[in-house]
Amino acid sequence: MVDLQTQYKRLEGEMTEAQKQVMTHGQFINGPEIHTFADELSAYMNVDYVIPCGNGTDALQISLMALKLKPGDEVIVPSFTYFSAAEVVALMELTPVVVDVEPDSFNLDVSKIEPMVSSHTKAIIVTHLFGQCADMEKLMKLAKKYKLYVIEDNAQSLGAECTFSDGTVKKAGTIGDLGTTSFFPTKPLACYGDGGALMTNNKELAERVRMISQHGQKIKYNHEIIGVNSRLDTLQAAFLRVKLRHLNEFNTLRQQAAQLYDEALDKKAGLITPVRNSYSTHLYHQYTLRIADGKRNELKAFLQSKQIPSMIYYPLPVNEQKAIHWLARTPGTSLNVSEELCSSVLSLPIHTEMDDRIIHYITETILQFFTK
Repeated sequence: MVDLQTQYKRLEGEMTEAQKQVMTHGQFINGPEIHTFADELSAYMNVDYVIPCGNGTDALQISLMALKLKPGDEVIVPSFTYFSAAEVVALMELTPVVVDVEPDSFNLDVSKIEPMVSSHTKAIIVTHLFGQCADMEKLMKLAKKYKLYVIEDNAQSLGAECTFSDGTVKKAGTIGDLGTTSFFPTKPLACYGDGGALMTNNKELAERVRMISQHGQKIKYNHEIIGVNSRLDTLQAAFLRVKLRHLNEFNTLRQQAAQLYDEALDKKAGLITPVRNSYSTHLYHQYTLRIADGKRNELKAFLQSKQIPSMIYYPLPVNEQKAIHWLARTPGTSLNVSEELCSSVLSLPIHTEMDDRIIHYITETILQFFTK
């Protein structure tokens, strides 16, 4: 699904030098690369503050802690996304309110949020899924109307851009009150281990996030609030500095691979290729098809028989996960879009090292399946 080894060979010289510098100065925790990387990512994202942390899930939890939400408060989350958004809501003794997604973009359906807002609703976690932005213009208007915080889960779309009706362009993760991201090895901006970050234009929130991620302290051994221990290590920051310099190039390579998939598979009977929203660029963290007529699992097995990997993101809606189904609130709303997607989506290999030969083999195999 992702060829990290070949990508490393492309960057080997830069990575070796980055590692050498860290090993030479020996500051493996909170070394200079941490602060330099945060500044460089801040400049790339055009956001005032970037605070690195241990991983993307920590980033989501810290964001909820920074907003001072109280047990019983409600947080709106998408029904079709990775479990971590709802998980941290439950972990904080908050109530996840699960809302359906759009059938074409797979992102949170903003039109379905308003009926779910109650006097207990305090925040929305919106995931920019598979590489493109949710409809942030509509979402921010609704959030302003009900005075709700907005947390952007930008783990899959770092570098994607959202264009507003007035022509303003902002990067995903910099629009709401807080943005979160993950540097897991398969993500658009990826290290060689775990890592994450939060971003914001709010100075007060940035200071609180920084304190929470460091045991609730501004000054060492002076703990003002309850926090956690969540930090990016220096070596990973050094690697991320290298990757950040290539991020636009890597995003373009994914887009080029997606275009080749589109040319071969678009409008073919039995499948629907990914939709590009007019207001967002698409980075194709995943290239996800929708397979008609209940043939998804059969196609997956056929691809496997031809030594082609594929993945199902995601096999269950968030509210149907055993760990949370008893807690999640879904009053008077249908989640039929998410349920349908869970039974029909299939993601194909897509990464920075794909070439025409690989894509041709994959697409020809898929077309063979539908014509056999």
